[in-house]
Amino acid sequence: MEIHIQELASKGTEIPIRESLNAEWLREVRKDILHVSPLEVKLDASGKFGVVHLDGELSLDIEMACSRCLEPVKQQIVVPFHERFKPANAKNGDNGGADEDVIVIDEDKLDLEPLVEETMMLSLPFVPLCDEGCKGLCHTCGANLNEADCGCSKDRIDPRLAALKDLFKES
Repeated sequence: MEIHIQELASKGTEIPIRESLNAEWLREVRKDILHVSPLEVKLDASGKFGVVHLDGELSLDIEMACSRCLEPVKQQIVVPFHERFKPANAKNGDNGGADEDVIVIDEDKLDLEPLVEETMMLSLPFVPLCDEGCKGLCHTCGANLNEADCGCSKDRIDPRLAALKDLFKES
């Protein structure tokens, strides 16, 4: 998935980019991902005033393990994508400081795949939850507390203070 920055910036044309990328690499990077669909890329590349604009969205269907109870959680992730590029040899016009958001590219060809993959990776939920009120797993027996109460004792005593628990007991 490559675009020619120099050509696109100088001609001012618009090119639609529609691709479906294999996203199985996400399962190697994140062990909580159970299943992932192909990464759908829908971008429009256009050149305006020597700058290439990439606008569109990335989408992905993903199934992850809930971080509290380990049940599968299905989500569709849609990420808006907006980037601007310009060739390194382009003339620096007076844009009023707007060049801060423009990525300068030394070569004519730009491979978009690493940029798209990085954007999607950063957009994944860090702590996936099946529900905001998920109770998680019992710390003692490992039972899923969303399904039923396991009956384990909920009293937790700090082991450093365990010797003091019998101090005020009456005989």
